[in-house]
Amino acid sequence: MGEAALAGEHAVKPLVSASSAEGLLTLTMANPPANALSIAMMEALKGALERARDDAGVRVIVLRSGEKLFSAGHDLKELTAHRKDTDRGRAFFEKTMELCAGLMQTIVRHPKPVIAEVDGVATAAGCQLVASCDLAVASDVSRFATPGVNIGLFCSTPMVALSRNVSRKHAMEMLLTGEMMDAETARSFGLLNRVVARDALGETVKGMAKLVASKSSLTVKIGKEAFYHQAEMNLSEAYDYTVRVMVENMLARDAEEGIGAFIEKRAPEWQDK
Repeated sequence: MGEAALAGEHAVKPLVSASSAEGLLTLTMANPPANALSIAMMEALKGALERARDDAGVRVIVLRSGEKLFSAGHDLKELTAHRKDTDRGRAFFEKTMELCAGLMQTIVRHPKPVIAEVDGVATAAGCQLVASCDLAVASDVSRFATPGVNIGLFCSTPMVALSRNVSRKHAMEMLLTGEMMDAETARSFGLLNRVVARDALGETVKGMAKLVASKSSLTVKIGKEAFYHQAEMNLSEAYDYTVRVMVENMLARDAEEGIGAFIEKRAPEWQDK
């Protein structure tokens, strides 16, 4: 994908910059001061993700921030400005929430793994963004919250991603109290995979991304899709579905190569098919 600048239609400056190397696509958000998920920011992110979908040079995507905050969530000033509309903002609120829901589902349904690299505060829809990613690594100074309840706007859409990552009791604690939590607490809740020192964050994420990128991209695609699909099924349905997935996977060239390489004690040569 090379170096590129990606912006929403109404952005004066690029809101998302993209750089790629070694099969890793890094998307860096830049919407100071709070890295708010405005309409333009969400359109830019969604567009960048969609362009990466069929890019064979992209095997793993890293989502990070170039600001002091990862993301403070929706742009409340943008939302409030539309209260002056004749419908009191209903149409714009619907557009914002639907676009956000679409962005989160784009991440979950993306054929490439998406890793959140968090250095700073992630709140509300920003926390939802972290929860929607397949993996998440944060610096030890990062903090997380779903504080909508504090301003009379319950974090109902962030709740979808949150409740699919952490236990119900932990999710409700975050949603009902709105309190900020440190990175280690977020990790213990299940929101994060790892917490590392700030100066080790970039290299830790890169190492994780390169490890995932070294696998067969076809196998990873099959596995990611199956993981989220079976999670919504009951036990017997999930086993019926994953049996079919395993059989089809076994018939793939990369499975034949990978198993053969394991038996022969050699490195596999992936063809991603």
